[in-house]
Amino acid sequence: MDRELWTLILASVKRAAKEIGWNGGRRAPRYPNWLIVAMYLWAVWHDRTMSWACDRGHYAGLFRPRGVLPSISQFTRRIKSEDCQAILQRVHEAFAQRGLATDEGYVDGKPLLVSPVSKDPDAKRGKISGGFGKGYKLHAFVNEHRRIVIWCVTGLNADEKTVAIQMLPYLPPITPQGLILKDSNYDSAPLHKAAEALMPHAALVGPLRGQDRVGVDGHHPVTLRQMGPRRRELLAAWHHCPDLLHLVLRARDTIERVFGVLCCTAGGLGTAPPPWVRTLERVRRWVGAKIILYNARLEVQDRLQSKAAV
Repeated sequence: MDRELWTLILASVKRAAKEIGWNGGRRAPRYPNWLIVAMYLWAVWHDRTMSWACDRGHYAGLFRPRGVLPSISQFTRRIKSEDCQAILQRVHEAFAQRGLATDEGYVDGKPLLVSPVSKDPDAKRGKISGGFGKGYKLHAFVNEHRRIVIWCVTGLNADEKTVAIQMLPYLPPITPQGLILKDSNYDSAPLHKAAEALMPHAALVGPLRGQDRVGVDGHHPVTLRQMGPRRRELLAAWHHCPDLLHLVLRARDTIERVFGVLCCTAGGLGTAPPPWVRTLERVRRWVGAKIILYNARLEVQDRLQSKAAV
């Protein structure tokens, strides 16, 4: 499967590089953009540093670039360029099914912790399960086909509800009467209002904060009016048919399984960025490459299953 995976990724990288072209000056570069991006994905796949990718001895039969490889300084400078970032974005979109409409989506966050004594200026302290930690947080939207469609990496102290509002305009099309399943961390009136404005035919469904302490009739009339119609509908649904909502929310376990596969498979994200990946820019690029590998692996699995079914 490794051969099929890398063949698919390399073809997508070359296709994206051809579409982006070269915008760094008049002369074509000695090392093409597709080679820089492919070297980076190769290093991320093997959980190695960028300097490791500049050593020809670390390339096998799956990927053996011709000619002289760029120096470490050239490689690290080029991977930050706008062209290479645009190529990575197009490769992600090619495997993430962003343009595919979905009946159901899931949103959640996952902490990416670093050492509590780390000197990383971008790693922030924030609340995690069972206490506090230091590091970053991955915010993701997953469709019903287990693809990570939209994602964002912030400091660990970022509020999930605020990030979700910023992610809403980039979500894939949601079919009429579609659902976005969430947990109680995303229960906020501004988020429900923003979702209603952008997706009038879809609904946010999830547990309500403090609903076990305040019933549907326990809210002040002004509070009910200010929370917006969508959250009032969800409040009434939890009051009249809680068993149905608990049944619907079982599907939200999909995103937990996605995070499990993303972090636990060989070459996956792991529970924390490696020691050589620090500062927000590097962590975002590293996480994005891991998500590309995850989505591409699902694409390969789907193709192999289709061939086996014929």
